[in-house]
Amino acid sequence: MVAPLAPPLPPDGTPARVSVIVPGFGVAAFLGEALTSLQRQDMTAWEAIVVDDGDPAVAGALAPFRSDPRIRLCQTANHGVSAARNAAIAQSTAPLIALLDGDDLFRPAYLATMVPVLEADPALRLVTCNARMFGAVAGERYCVEHLQSTRGTWLGVLDRSFNVYIGSVFRRADCLAVGGFDETMTHAEDLDLWVRLMALGGEAHYVDAVLCEYRVRAGSASAQALRLLRGSLKVQSKARASLPPGAPDIATVERLMNDTRDALAFEEAIDRIVAGQARSGLADLRQIGTRLNGHMGGPMWQLALALWHWLPGLAAPMLRWRRRAHRRGGTRGAASPSYLDNER
Repeated sequence: MVAPLAPPLPPDGTPARVSVIVPGFGVAAFLGEALTSLQRQDMTAWEAIVVDDGDPAVAGALAPFRSDPRIRLCQTANHGVSAARNAAIAQSTAPLIALLDGDDLFRPAYLATMVPVLEADPALRLVTCNARMFGAVAGERYCVEHLQSTRGTWLGVLDRSFNVYIGSVFRRADCLAVGGFDETMTHAEDLDLWVRLMALGGEAHYVDAVLCEYRVRAGSASAQALRLLRGSLKVQSKARASLPPGAPDIATVERLMNDTRDALAFEEAIDRIVAGQARSGLADLRQIGTRLNGHMGGPMWQLALALWHWLPGLAAPMLRWRRRAHRRGGTRGAASPSYLDNER
């Protein structure tokens, strides 16, 4: 049962232009930093709804911010981040929604930059930006590290050639029209929402600026890669099911699904090798590698496979090293199959 919230009362009396949704479950220790980054925004016409999702520590972390009428607490039972976001969105009052996870940060110009872009163009379904990764990362990293177009399509969002950062802005009415976040999804739920928003028509817009700080926490990179790949495959399957017969994108989406299945099989084979089943795992790696569009065709991979054929005992330690070398840092942030992290 969601506790009722009072309407926001902005300090200057200006109605909120954007509602910032802040899930706090499990990250109460960082919540103060996230909310401080909100209070430092150049644009002041916002409201923030912090969701505890059944975590009693969230209310305590929120206590120092109670004097700011723009920041409110939404208390729910623990049903996962998608349900938490949906509960907060249902209680929001502004026409736009921005997402700020409770352990991330907005830079001061974030809202002042992002909100006007969406307000000015009714053809846009969402506005995204770049973010600096910090925490459990070996060096300076960014969520978008390649040249990206400022405009994205439905297919570009689905296949991730157009990267959408979690801290994006979209219309509340659009979110409600597509049913909000899918509460059956435990991973890739953000990608799923972006794809369904884009299916309404129009484009996504990328602001080529680092406007957020994205915290990476240490954890199992291999387990996270598998979960994200399974989540991505579910998103792709839903997208395929939504296409009418004869739609021009059907073949492309089906190829994308097959690539994702191969990526899953690749990661599962590596898991078996690392767990001590080197010969069966290596046999699967060789078979999958013939279907991965050349991603295992580089000289380093070919040399490694030849070496492992004669010395299979070396495969597990070398692949463990590879995962450590290519991990983005842990339980958040892995957005692409790890088989792409090679010598390209």
